[in-house]
Amino acid sequence: MDIRKVFGANVRRYRLAAGLSQEAVAERMGVDRAYISSIERGGQNATLLTIWQAAQALKTMPAELLAPGTAAAESGPLMRSRPKPTGPRTGKRSSRSSGQA
Repeated sequence: MDIRKVFGANVRRYRLAAGLSQEAVAERMGVDRAYISSIERGGQNATLLTIWQAAQALKTMPAELLAPGTAAAESGPLMRSRPKPTGPRTGKRSSRSSGQA
């Protein structure tokens, strides 16, 4: 589970629901607007203090910002895995009995 993506998607969802700009949230948290942008993209490894400050700025509980299952957080896979093959299996040679190449 990429919790950074879940946290970022939830921060964005709560920010938009509150009608706030990234700048307004950043001001409430005492951070730069670019930091909020990076959080929302899932590019920041937020500390407990940052999670608490974001929750306070958005008037919600920290657990709400960490909960998977929102529409925004479900847009991508929660687990990083290889894509499933869509075509015939590769890596194995098939034996053809007809002798054709």
